[in-house]
Amino acid sequence: MSERGALRARLDLLAREVAKFGVVGAVGLVVNIGVSNLLWRYTDIPTVRAGLMATFVAILCNYVGFRYWTYRDRDKSGRTRELTLFLLFSAVGAVIETGVLYAATYGFGWNSPVQSNVFKILGIGIATMFRFWSYRTWVFRALPDKDVVVSTEDVVVDTQDAVVSTDDVVVSTQDVARAARTVSVPAPAPAPAPAAVVRIEADTART
Repeated sequence: MSERGALRARLDLLAREVAKFGVVGAVGLVVNIGVSNLLWRYTDIPTVRAGLMATFVAILCNYVGFRYWTYRDRDKSGRTRELTLFLLFSAVGAVIETGVLYAATYGFGWNSPVQSNVFKILGIGIATMFRFWSYRTWVFRALPDKDVVVSTEDVVVDTQDAVVSTDDVVVSTQDVARAARTVSVPAPAPAPAPAAVVRIEADTART
């Protein structure tokens, strides 16, 4: 795959992740706003405290949606660690969300129902960006890339091929040694007898 194709594939995956995260977040937003307004209208709980309680109800709903839909293909080992980090980062998001509502309510005196809902939604929007980053980075960890696993298997296969070729070399060496033992070397021709030479010299002297 080309570099441009790989980048496009990563962007498509990110777009689908953002869409799923947004759907779960929208459901959590409805739960958050709904519970907040119920508490504000039918109880005497203070505005900020009621909003914080609604936030934690929405957090529990979001965890179910993220774990079993948005990030269902992520690493499922270590559920205790996962839930602990989820609650930790969700608590940080709740502080961000509630801090915006607190500043509007007690800092500027904007505590009418409409104003409370506006700043509640604004705080949720800011906290959602933090949660998206923290959840996908630390809570729901991605599994190892399949391409890396495949390439590792290819390396193992290549190594096995190298071992097989080494065996072939050993076999061929044994064949050469066996062939060398079967080759017969002719014996050198015998030298002429020295007596014949003496007889020829004696006959020559007589004549």
